[in-house]
Amino acid sequence: MQERAGRQISDTRPSPASMIEPRICDKMEEDLKEGFVKVRMKRRTYEASETAKREICSALKALMAQKPLNKITVAEVMQSCGMARQHFYYHFEDIYDAVRWMFDQEAVALLREHEGVMLWQDGLLQLFQYLQENRAVCLCALHSISREHLKRFFQTDVHAIIQGTIQRVVAELNCRVSDTEVDLLTKFYVGALASMMEEWLLENIQETPEELIRFADQLLKDHVRGAALRMAETSPAAEQTCREGS
Repeated sequence: MQERAGRQISDTRPSPASMIEPRICDKMEEDLKEGFVKVRMKRRTYEASETAKREICSALKALMAQKPLNKITVAEVMQSCGMARQHFYYHFEDIYDAVRWMFDQEAVALLREHEGVMLWQDGLLQLFQYLQENRAVCLCALHSISREHLKRFFQTDVHAIIQGTIQRVVAELNCRVSDTEVDLLTKFYVGALASMMEEWLLENIQETPEELIRFADQLLKDHVRGAALRMAETSPAAEQTCREGS
């Protein structure tokens, strides 16, 4: 009887495996909690960084409305927004890097939000409105930054947006256009739009933004049709397709 009772008692003891499983579950739960904490911390760090960038650029814009960019110092900017000078370099390499980020966030973003055949004109109109509302700041950048720097800005940030727009126009008109033609049209319009905005900003062009956008839109569609018709010289089917689409 005693031997049988002893066996019964020993059988009720937890096995080593059953003792390990709760520990594994506890460990997994701790790892998940730690992961969630890290994600929240990264999000807060990112949000704090974005807020700091915007405050710095707001101070920079106020100074750009008063004097040339090459006369503005990092110390001046940081003093204006109540931050330590060294904090500037946590977010930007130099003043020009801050200007580029500012225009990317405030101006180029307007085009990104309106990508599409019917919407890119709205984005371009809002971009003109941004230039008008921030004319002093934009003129400061125009007079202070070299043409090569502005050219690189448009090439890197606007190129993909314009290329996507041209591809959508091609699809809308149901035309066959080679990749080479699309690439050449993109480069042409990136340069043309940059020059048109610059001349308008300098008040060398008197037309309204709406008139300029209608002109650019019609010119773009005419170019696409022309490119398709040139290709049709060797492919009559392409010509017929484009004519049906237009």
